[in-house]
Amino acid sequence: MAKANLMDYDKALELYEVVIGLEVHVELNTNTKMFCGCKNDFGDEPNTNVCPICIGLPGSLPVVNRKAVESSISIGLSLGCQITPTGGFSRKNYFYPDLAKNYQTSQFRDPIAFDGQLDVEVPSGNKFTVQIERAHMEEDAGKLTHIGGATGRIQGAEYSLVDYNRAGVPLVEIVTRPVFGAGAEAPELAAAYVRSIREIVKALGVSDARMERGNVRCDANVSIRPHGQEKLGTRTETKNVNSLRSIERAVRYEIQRQAAILSAGGTITQETRHWHEDKGSTSAGRPKSDADDYRYFPEPDLVPVEPSTELIEKLRALLPENPADRRKRLAGEWGFAEMEFRDVVNAGLMDFIEEAVAAGAKPQAARKWYSGEIARIANSEDKDVSEMNITPSQVAEIATLVESGKINDRIAREVLSAVLAGEGSPTEIVSSRNLEVVSDDGALIAAIDEALAKQPDVLEKIREGKVQAAGAVIGAVMQAMKGQADAARVRELVLERANQ
Repeated sequence: MAKANLMDYDKALELYEVVIGLEVHVELNTNTKMFCGCKNDFGDEPNTNVCPICIGLPGSLPVVNRKAVESSISIGLSLGCQITPTGGFSRKNYFYPDLAKNYQTSQFRDPIAFDGQLDVEVPSGNKFTVQIERAHMEEDAGKLTHIGGATGRIQGAEYSLVDYNRAGVPLVEIVTRPVFGAGAEAPELAAAYVRSIREIVKALGVSDARMERGNVRCDANVSIRPHGQEKLGTRTETKNVNSLRSIERAVRYEIQRQAAILSAGGTITQETRHWHEDKGSTSAGRPKSDADDYRYFPEPDLVPVEPSTELIEKLRALLPENPADRRKRLAGEWGFAEMEFRDVVNAGLMDFIEEAVAAGAKPQAARKWYSGEIARIANSEDKDVSEMNITPSQVAEIATLVESGKINDRIAREVLSAVLAGEGSPTEIVSSRNLEVVSDDGALIAAIDEALAKQPDVLEKIREGKVQAAGAVIGAVMQAMKGQADAARVRELVLERANQ
């Protein structure tokens, strides 16, 4: 893949106005698929959750999943959308190996929800209102695994394997109107918007919302135009970006790439593009189709969906608090400083901390572990925190062990590393490695006596008022006991000895 020329980001913004549009795909966590009774389970053996309907065998007839419809309505209501009184399905025709039917059952003219908006705050504290054009129901495609080649993509692969377990899984696609005026903050706004969508669907309980599994993924449309030009520029669509960091990086990259092309007198190709996390770049996919190219026509095997007013109001009454209200509530409950809380939100750590607090951790302790050691390790491994092999309840367990005095911070970091390595729960690791802090006075006094024998002047210095001299003995005891001594108790015993 040839390296693209990039314009300096600030220079690109000086020359061009940025316009973005976001299409967020949310997989619903219904028990069964959208139009058949096959299980909707992630991680099962390939091609075990399939039937004649979801692989498109002739004569098979689909039936709409009622729960998926209700979940879709709940998403629409949470986004401030109107709910359509009559929403039909259409066939979206295109040909690809992971689409066994050679068409996707989707909604075209009558989406289940339309005309909504979502208020989004970016890291700087600036707020934007993103207008939502529609949220429509459809089915997901299968999953292709490309074998051979260096990139894991179809280019250069020796062959591909297809798993149809995901084909037919209920999907809601949320489409924004063009977003103007974000300027330099367009990449951050894109990531913050997707984060808000993820918070909403997770709070609703309609999706597992795990981006690393593709439960929530984003197609990021980017175009630029000279300042003052009325006509929109040609857009590109970076497909299936499934982490918040990648969304921000992909939008920024496309702005710089397109600016370099236009400033050199070139033209932008309307196309899909692939994001390469390892290289931090996009590459060309296929020419981007417009709606006419898909040859939509009404799905003849499905009747329209006509949600009653009673159902809509029932679902409206069950809506959880919106993300902005939730953030305000948690900020008050946790007592974080404004900047601390903003950092937590911007880092995508709020859900993890909330779960850790619910599992028994104190808010500041949960924040310390997630924004400190766990984030540091994730960054060193070029991973998102969500990809780390530790649960919020395990973080709470570590925090509780420290709070109770059974382990100290140094030991806790060792325990954390062992949890991440899959050695077991924090309590099991402390037990199996015999890591519990030694607080038995007899053992501590013996270690103190040994340290004082090597530093006989320490007690006299303490008696003269130089209490900091106790640090030398405490350090020696900690070293002798491999960091497992109760440092606070050691200090008390040393001071007691000096006062005798």
